[in-house]
Amino acid sequence: MDTRKFFHSFKYAIAGLKQVMAEQNFRFDLMVACIVIVAGAFTGLSKIEWMILVLVMAIMLSLEMVNTAIERVVDLASPERHPLAKAAKDIAAGAVFVFACASVIIGILIFLPKWMNLWI
Repeated sequence: MDTRKFFHSFKYAIAGLKQVMAEQNFRFDLMVACIVIVAGAFTGLSKIEWMILVLVMAIMLSLEMVNTAIERVVDLASPERHPLAKAAKDIAAGAVFVFACASVIIGILIFLPKWMNLWI
């Protein structure tokens, strides 16, 4: 194993993170993740609940990054409008939307019972 290449790969990963920070949807997802972390800190979540939320947030942010990468590759491969290019971008965005909906449901299932106990 070439340790120099290994550590150099982190440089590329950081560059990718910097690039995706320019994307509005990624910044929105990151803001929501921060709100969830603060809400979780005040709610008193269990270890397993934290593990689920961290996993969901990581998948959501990663999926948003994959969607952005797909959009960039499609734009490079097909600079002009093409129905297949549009379909690829729409499908990738749809995948993000599906997981975002699932994330909201998971958040409700974790937080709502705890918040209901506070009000009752």
